[in-house]
Amino acid sequence: MQTPAEARAAPRDAVHADHATSVRWRIFGVVFLITLVNLVDRISLSIAMPTIAKEFALSPTMQGLILSSFFWSYALLQIPGGWLIDRYGPRRVIAGATVLWGIFQTLLGAATGGLSMLLLRVGLGGAEAPLFPAGSKLNALWLSRHERARGAVLMDAGSPLGAAIGGLAISNLILVFGSWRMAFIAAGLVTIACGWLAWRYLRDDPARHPGVNAAELDHIRDGAPPLASATFAADNEPAFPKRSAVAMCIGRMSWAMIFFGLLTWGPSYLTQARGLSLQQIGTSTFFIFLSGALGSLAGGFLCDALCASGFSRGKVVKGMVTVSGLTTLAVFWLLPSITSAVVAVAVLCAAAFFLMWGSLYWSLPSLLASPRRVGLLGALMNCFGSIGGVSIPLITGFILQRTGSFDAVLQFYSACALVYIFGSIAIDLRRTH
Repeated sequence: MQTPAEARAAPRDAVHADHATSVRWRIFGVVFLITLVNLVDRISLSIAMPTIAKEFALSPTMQGLILSSFFWSYALLQIPGGWLIDRYGPRRVIAGATVLWGIFQTLLGAATGGLSMLLLRVGLGGAEAPLFPAGSKLNALWLSRHERARGAVLMDAGSPLGAAIGGLAISNLILVFGSWRMAFIAAGLVTIACGWLAWRYLRDDPARHPGVNAAELDHIRDGAPPLASATFAADNEPAFPKRSAVAMCIGRMSWAMIFFGLLTWGPSYLTQARGLSLQQIGTSTFFIFLSGALGSLAGGFLCDALCASGFSRGKVVKGMVTVSGLTTLAVFWLLPSITSAVVAVAVLCAAAFFLMWGSLYWSLPSLLASPRRVGLLGALMNCFGSIGGVSIPLITGFILQRTGSFDAVLQFYSACALVYIFGSIAIDLRRTH
């Protein structure tokens, strides 16, 4: 006698027996959309801050505290978020977190002063904390080992693309509504709708998704036993190799310092060191981060293509992130000697393209950790990345205050690229395929 699940699966498998469905890529399309909205919400305050600072009479110190407060809770809740993902599954966590940060984003539109805005930004950071580790868990659950690089970059490419279009979207909303408050509320409502979409479409187990047929399920499993993500991890189950985990976290933190350095101080560099106008800064920033999004996607597809040609996945990933680090190192080392602002922006576009090959880091938790520990390792990696995000604006400001020049800042970013290279090389991926 058939079980109810077998009875439901039989008709769809009979219809689609010859061709595998592609639900897994639609899953990552949803994740890509949510990560894009994530960055739009994250940078909305930076775009509106000049207007908000005047309305609330905020001092520069208070502005800095509000802008950095997001990362306080974001970094602190990475590990608890990873535990929740491994215990309850990524679908519940992504849907719940997206709705929650959408609520905080909406409430920001009703802030009455600097303190209330700071507290709401802390809430926003905490709510966003589990998103990327949960995406890494979906990578392990939904993609075969031959497709995980593409899944990782589809998830991470939403970050630079969200940074690229976020400024344009929020500034245009402010112009349309004539109010930064209405712009925040509109962005928050869109985010809540994305949370509903995540709950409706995402699943923790591909076998439970009504759109997946047997052929796609076989392709996803690729000879591996099925994994139900909501099951508890065994207490005696080894989590992940410690040395490689430490190297991965150090490499990711150094990478994040470069990325968030560009995100937070890039516009100031273009203004002070290159003399660009506000309109030129907006256009340049758009193209720099658009190049990063394209680089992220290109890196993932190239990685999977090389692995499909017979190269070891471990060697491909390490080789590509090494090229990423070397290119970034060369760009920041050479930038002070470039006199043309146009050439400098073009070089930064190239740097962003190769820097975002670092998106391949999101394929590492599923390669290094046992299946039921992927969420925890992804959260640990993202926690170190968040530490980099917290520290780099402060370090950059300190260097500028002491030297009065961006040349020393660029040299520090070159040093970060060097650590990124060595951290990546130290990860042991010899047992991956």
